[in-house]
Amino acid sequence: MPERHDDERYMRRCLQLAANGLGRVRPNPLVGCVVVDADGCVVSEGLHQEYGRNHAERNALLRLAAGQRPDTLYVNLEPCSHHGKTPPCADLIIEKGVRRVVCCNDDPNPLVAGRGFGKLEAAGIEVVRHVLQEEGRELNRRFFTFMEQRRPYVILKWAESADGYMATDAPYWLSTQEQNRMNHRWRTEEAAILVGSGTYLCDHPSLTARHFLGPQPQPVVLDRRGRLTDVPGHWLHLRTQTVEATLQALFEQKIQSVIVEGGRQVLDAFISSGLYDEVRVLRSLQRLGAGLKAPDVPPISPDRLIII
Repeated sequence: MPERHDDERYMRRCLQLAANGLGRVRPNPLVGCVVVDADGCVVSEGLHQEYGRNHAERNALLRLAAGQRPDTLYVNLEPCSHHGKTPPCADLIIEKGVRRVVCCNDDPNPLVAGRGFGKLEAAGIEVVRHVLQEEGRELNRRFFTFMEQRRPYVILKWAESADGYMATDAPYWLSTQEQNRMNHRWRTEEAAILVGSGTYLCDHPSLTARHFLGPQPQPVVLDRRGRLTDVPGHWLHLRTQTVEATLQALFEQKIQSVIVEGGRQVLDAFISSGLYDEVRVLRSLQRLGAGLKAPDVPPISPDRLIII
């Protein structure tokens, strides 16, 4: 039987497994699962790998070898209790004879929200909650923001020169190849990328992840002045007038996270609203000497600021 001091060790493994689904399971949360037998040995692991496919608990439990008996199941989010694209995980946990379930976070989804734990406890399963809950919230910060604040998780991102300019009259590429690759990796991790109509007209961006393998984000253009007539059909064309209305429109599209790439007017609007969660700056070693000033880094917790 696993000792209770092992709970954090196994939960850290759940979080490690869960992180491998980043960008592939949205709008679902990132979930990992570890199954341990009565001797404290790990007998199976699983994670939610892709939206619409098996959840982590189902993947782990269905991989048990013949004769292996699960004792404790570790999972970083409350097991689901409803039929969605897959059957309820709580039912399979009960069916497999699990004695104890250790969990990191309660699920704020109204379709779950305590019902999973209730079903397990009604079946006589011991439920331990809130093990490494802060680490779990950090991993699933996009999901919790979407569910609790009813808006996408917002990342502000721009590139700037060493002397603080983000654009000049003449085209100028600020990012290095390494920074560009990192930027494209970020794109695979988030649900959408948003630019304003000025950036759309001047740069004709594709907003795709071309230099890093992964899912493509949803391109979004914010056209507050209604001056765009040729937006491709796969883009989301918004004419909302405020940041709040823009985020509401994205929420209604089930977009869980968005990178706001500017230009300056759009970035300033989000900064003024206070409706942002992270700031990422690609800072060049080159100096431009003049041009459009980049925004000052707004108030943000140090662990939510990336400057590379």
